[in-house]
Amino acid sequence: MTTRPTTKLEVFPNPRPGRDYEIRFDCPEFTCLCPKTGQPDFATIRIRYTPAERCVELKSLKLYLWSFRDQGHFHEAVTNQILDDLVALLAPRRMTVEGDFLVRGGIHTVVEARFP
Repeated sequence: MTTRPTTKLEVFPNPRPGRDYEIRFDCPEFTCLCPKTGQPDFATIRIRYTPAERCVELKSLKLYLWSFRDQGHFHEAVTNQILDDLVALLAPRRMTVEGDFLVRGGIHTVVEARFP
């Protein structure tokens, strides 16, 4: 497996597909660029999901999140993109992605996107 940023996410079979349980990730080192200024935006990305048949592999998730580092994204767009990509990959029963962005211009932004 690579140690460079990548948009390729990997999965493994859910060890308990018949049971509803929640998986939570806190990713406190997320960065992307402000699409207006090119300045870095820093956030904690929180992912919560109830898996169906597949679970996301953690190293691939780390490298996927790292791939946003040099890209310009509005907070709302990047949070929804992460949700869309993970839902397309995993087809979970439920998923929430929260982007908790540090203060920029005196405003603290939290974006929460949910599936379904």
